[in-house]
Order: sequence, then C-alpha cells, then structure tokens
Amino acid sequence: MNDIQQKQLGSTLWAIADKLRGAMNPDDFRDYMLSFLFLRYLSDNYEEAIKKELGSDYQKSELEIKAHSEQIEAYIGQLKEIIVKYSETLPAQKLGLYKDEIDREKIEKARKAFVDDNSKMLYSQNIIPLAAWYIRNLDQVELLEKQMRRKIHYVIKPAYLWSNVYELARTQNGQLLKTLQSGFKYIENESFESRFRGLFSEVNLDSDKLGKNYSERNSLLCSIITEIAESLSQFPNETDLLGDAYEYLIGQFAAGSGKKAGEFYTPQQGSTVLSRIVSLDSQDPSTGKKKKLRNVLDFACGSGSLLINVRKQFGPNGIGQIYGQEKNITTYNLARMNMLLHGVKDSEFQIHHGDSLLNDWDILNEMNPSKKMQFEAVVANPPFSYRWQPKEEMAEDFRFKNYGLAPKSAADFAFLLHGFHFLSDDGTMAIILPHGVLFRGGAEEKIRTKLLKDGNIDAIIGLPANLFFSTGIPVCILVLKKCKKYDDVLIINASEYFEKGKRQNTLLPKHIDKIIDTYQYRKEDDKKYSRRVSMEEIEKNGYNLNISRYVSTAPEEELVDIEEVRQELEKIESDISQAKARHNEFLKELGLKPLP
Repeated sequence: MNDIQQKQLGSTLWAIADKLRGAMNPDDFRDYMLSFLFLRYLSDNYEEAIKKELGSDYQKSELEIKAHSEQIEAYIGQLKEIIVKYSETLPAQKLGLYKDEIDREKIEKARKAFVDDNSKMLYSQNIIPLAAWYIRNLDQVELLEKQMRRKIHYVIKPAYLWSNVYELARTQNGQLLKTLQSGFKYIENESFESRFRGLFSEVNLDSDKLGKNYSERNSLLCSIITEIAESLSQFPNETDLLGDAYEYLIGQFAAGSGKKAGEFYTPQQGSTVLSRIVSLDSQDPSTGKKKKLRNVLDFACGSGSLLINVRKQFGPNGIGQIYGQEKNITTYNLARMNMLLHGVKDSEFQIHHGDSLLNDWDILNEMNPSKKMQFEAVVANPPFSYRWQPKEEMAEDFRFKNYGLAPKSAADFAFLLHGFHFLSDDGTMAIILPHGVLFRGGAEEKIRTKLLKDGNIDAIIGLPANLFFSTGIPVCILVLKKCKKYDDVLIINASEYFEKGKRQNTLLPKHIDKIIDTYQYRKEDDKKYSRRVSMEEIEKNGYNLNISRYVSTAPEEELVDIEEVRQELEKIESDISQAKARHNEFLKELGLKPLP
C-alpha cells in the first residue's frame, strides 16, 4: 500500500469514528474501533491460513453454500440437524464432563450447550464456508484447530470471524452483540491458549455509552462494523493494511486527547529518530546499521508504536525478541493488539502489565548476574517529570544504589537508570526526556555527573518545541552506552529544524535525516547545529549539559573595529566644527550671538 492510500484509509476510518461516536468520549470510542480492527486482522489471517490448510475441501464448502442459496432456510435446518445428531454420539468426557458422569440431567444440559454453541455459526443467513466445513466435519475440528495452533499460533471459531460478524451487522441481526461478547471472551481465553487474558477488558459492550438498552447497543454496533467493513473493502487487502490503519487511528485519537495522549503514544517522527539511532552499530555508528538485533526493550511502551518502529528498521525477522512494559491497563491491551496487527507472532514478543519504577516484572528481577536480562537496544518515552514516591529501601535497589535516587518531584532519572541497568555492554539506549535533566541540581546533578564521568552519555539531541502531545516544551534525546568509542559528548541542537503546524510541530524526513547523519558520523561542520564537546569543557561547566552552553543558535554579534570607529568619530567631530563655524558667520552677519 502506498503513502497516498495509507492516508486515504486513515482519513476514511477517522471520518467513521467522528461520525458514529456521537457524544461518546473519543478515548472510549477508540477502544471499540481499534478492537474491531484487531478482530478483522486476526480473522483475515486465520481465514487465509485455513483456506490453504483445507484446500479443495474449503472450495467444496463454498460450492455447497452456493448450491443451497435458493433454499437457505432448509439448508440451515439440515446443518442444525447434523449438530444435534453429532451431539448425541458424544461421550460425557467430550462434553466437558467427567468420564464416568451418569447424571442424565447434566449430560443433557451439556449436549444442549454443545448444540447452542455450534449453532452460533448459523445466526447469519449468509453462511460462511468455514462454518459449513465445521458442521460437516465436527469429528475433525479438534485435529484442524491443533494444526492451526501449530502453524499460526491461534484459532478463531467460525462464528467469531469478521466475515460472519460483518454479515450479522449488515443484516442488523439481533445476535450481533451477544456474538461479539462471546467472541472477545473466546479470543482472550482460548484463541491463544490463555496468553492474552484480559485483552478486551476495557471494551465494555454492555456500556450505556453504546445505548440505553440491548437493542440500541446492538444497532450502533451494527452501524460501526458495517461502516468499517465497507470502508476497508475499498482498499487492497494487504498484510500491512490494518497495522497502518491501527497506527493512524491511535495517532488521531492521541491528537484529540492532548496531554493525556503522552500516556500511550509517541509521534512517529520521534519514534523514527530513536529507532534509527539504536539500529546503528553501537561501537562505531559510522559503519552503518546492524544486520540483526538480539532484543529490544521499551519499559514505558504505551501502545507499542516505538517498538513497532524499531522492528521496521530491521524487518520481520530482524529482531530476536521484543519486550515492553506498560502500567496503564487500557494502553497495555492496545500494545498487545498493535504487535499482532503488525505481524509480530505471539512467540516473538512479551508485553508486561506493571510499573517499571517498582520493577515488578519477574524476568527483570534476576539476582544472579550471569542470568541477568540484558538488551541490545533500549528505547523509551516515559512520562515527563513524573512525581513518584520512592520508599527508603529503594536507595539500595540494584538499579539506583550506585547513583542515588531521583527526586520525588521528577522521576526522569529513575526511568533512565532503570533502562540503563538492563542495557547490554554492546547495546545502545535512546530515551526522550525533558531538558531539565541536563542542568537541574541536587540529586539529579549527582546522577548526571556519575554518568558523564563513567563515559556513559554518548550524545544529547535537542528537539524542537511542541512535537509531543504530552508537553509543548522542547525535549531532548539522551543516547547512552556502557562501552563507547569516543571520550567526548556529541551535542546536537536541532531545535530550529522543523515544520510548524497549527497544533503540533513536525519533523520532516529531511530534518530526521540531518539528525541521524550528524549522529552517525559525529559531524560538527556547523557549530550552530552540533559539536563534539570534551569532558574537560563539560567539567569546567560543572557537568551542566544545557545545550545552549555548547551549541547556540543565537546570531553572532558583529565584530567591531575600534580604530575604524575612532576615525569615524573624529570625522564627525570635524564635520560638526566646520558646520558650527559656518553657522556662526551667518549669526554674526545678522548681529546675533554666536554658538559657543
């Protein structure tokens, strides 16, 4: 899909959101719409894989449905009868009961549940091929699903596939809402063998925000899903279609959320700068990009857009494992969906719901140094100047004890030290922080000084103001390494290089390229843009890293030639004397008193 189509798709979906959300809060509507895009993605992938797996059997099901199109009610009746007859052959164990269950009432109840569950595939008058195959081959379903789990790592029942859900929505079927509720629950608990529990926990399909009663809610959901399906049908069905649409919508919802958006979204241009930096060779960036990355960590990953951007730098198989952590439950779920939507297999990423400052992720709490998790790339855009309440014992925390605790008023350095602790010796860390970390005193000065003396700060990049949703102030990127080649600090002042927007400023590709090119080759040909600053100079400035101290964009004062000024003043004095003499002659002729 080209850039123009991507923009058109994004605009189309955003228009749907704007049209249908009514008085609903944009953040609430976001969760519904993005969840439906996610369901569409999982369904498309699954149906494509199942077509290959079933081959001619799938085509036979398509032909069978077509042959019965004129007598659809009778055909549905036949299929229901097959389900009922098959249920009567099942032993208690296959119905989810104990093998030796003899209670007739329990057994009959279980048979009815089996029939009801499988009859969901027939709610729509437009039966999908996979539903027909399932019903005709109920004894083979378990084997097929086992095969699909092995191949694409998940399963979706025919009733919950987007193609079936769309048919229910298109025909305003009263069973849509119930089908969605069952489908979301199934995906959370069974599709991925319980690895994605709580994925839709913040999507309340019974909310009054969707309507006052079941009928109103069902009707609105029918409208939303129909609009999404029909809009998507206008675009090529490519693998990156829904991933791009998802990212675009997250960005649009973020733009409408103002400062709150900083909790879940890093604008693409910021993500691109960080991801391109960490993709370069750690020891010598001038040699170019690494071929592969063992792993990457974003400990404040939001919706996962920054991790996705790092992955784009290396391609689908270029990163061994992706790790992310997110405190907000809604955003955590967005991140998990975002990974899958971009084709990242569930075995290729781990997103943890927890608090990075408390370090509550078990895999990061290994006390044995030989088993300590280390990451070749660490990226982050944590909350700026976040107020935290560290307990006294945290001063002995292995992440902070050699540096001291960040002040309660600003956890910026706490976030930085958390990520830095888990950086590998051959890795690169790039983190976005407010400028205050460069010059504030007290505990922050102590941490900054130790990092500088230890040779861990490789570069500082000052960005333009109003780039991020969470703040209008300019921010900076700190690049850190545990083993770096150069004993100076590269300081880049990119604050004047941007495109001004009405609400947000933007880094264009040429601005990003200039930053990366300067960092990669450690350029300093324009002293108003970048300089390699020696540790001696930084020490003389009291380890203050305020960018304008080293790279100022202010216009230079014009040099003044004192001798030239003196001569000019003498000439002026001479001119004054001659003019006064002439004037006094006129006054004398008029009999007036001359000027002194």
